[in-house]
Amino acid sequence: MSKPNLQLISSSTRMSVVTETWPPEINGVARTISQMVTGLRAHGGYHIQLVRPRQTARDKALHADGFQEYLVNGLTLPFYKEVRLGFPQYNALKRLWKKQRPDIVQIVTEGPLGYSAMKAANKLGIPVISDFHTNFDQYSRYYRLSGLFSLAKRYLRHVHNQTLVTLVPTRELQQQLSTNGYTKLGILDRGIDVKMFNPQRRSPALREQLGVQPDQLLVTLVSRMAQEKNLDLAFEAFRAIQQHVPKARFLLVGDGPERKRLQDAHPDCLFVGMQTGTALAEHYASGDLFLYPSTSETFGNVVLEAMASGLPVVTFDYAAAHEHLRSNINGMSMALDDNAAFIQASTILALNPVLRKTQGHAAHQTALSLSWEKVVERLHQTLQTILHEVRHEAATPTK
Repeated sequence: MSKPNLQLISSSTRMSVVTETWPPEINGVARTISQMVTGLRAHGGYHIQLVRPRQTARDKALHADGFQEYLVNGLTLPFYKEVRLGFPQYNALKRLWKKQRPDIVQIVTEGPLGYSAMKAANKLGIPVISDFHTNFDQYSRYYRLSGLFSLAKRYLRHVHNQTLVTLVPTRELQQQLSTNGYTKLGILDRGIDVKMFNPQRRSPALREQLGVQPDQLLVTLVSRMAQEKNLDLAFEAFRAIQQHVPKARFLLVGDGPERKRLQDAHPDCLFVGMQTGTALAEHYASGDLFLYPSTSETFGNVVLEAMASGLPVVTFDYAAAHEHLRSNINGMSMALDDNAAFIQASTILALNPVLRKTQGHAAHQTALSLSWEKVVERLHQTLQTILHEVRHEAATPTK
């Protein structure tokens, strides 16, 4: 790798962000990087170039003050249509960045587009940072492709160890990756938009539309419906709740390859598909209890969204929950894979409306301290520290 040679343009930082997912695609990575980019633009002093795949044939690149898009061709995975990959762009990005050199490149996803961008930036001596978003250790449990996922893990480690720093959302994940051979790790946690997600979004009209009475218990889950989300456990917990609260209803928000199977198996439950914006916030806040059984999260944005909405959350003690949920105070968490404890905690909260209210209020108070503005400021400080170190290294004569 050649030595980075940074040349800042006046006081502005030119940053190229390379990602294979972006809104209106609905997933935690797309929402997170969108918040980061929006926050840096609002912070000032950044010119953002977004490199991403076209999402439709009619997709047009957006150009605005301090922001431009560079669109590339890509494909949708046939067995997982919610996931897109961008085609490699090594030569194209080298030409682009020779004409308009960024000060730093951020690799958000590690697919063919991200890998080729990393190689192009390193070839040109442009500083590169990366984000880590995919927990292949847990995915392999559900897809019975341990050999493939083992190969993917080695590939990811290879990619990230060629960047100046890999940003991860929790100390827990930092320790896990360090143990697995990742060499340069930094923590950048996640925020939550409490103006969007809050208890005031509770909608009696929505509950009525769903056929749920004001005094009826509405158990809620928001998730991509895929094997790695462990959704069968949530249904086990709900059926246990029904034994004590027969009129309880279960609301599921989201879509994915498992939806048809689950909907066929549980026709009495409320499947409302993908929701976004205010509608999503209202579906959260209109519930009374949030179950999240996933064991494959790198972070788990939905845990924070539910907490901000004033819901007590039942989930496993790792990722976002390990960072922000204090069991029996602002929700209930248990050791990973302790399914019996998950079902028991769900039933305890279902039977105790006072406890739900107390924990839901505490959850909302926790979320109030997790603003995206604070996260973006930490990202800004990280970027400027890296750029300062690169400039200092470039200016120091070699002996």
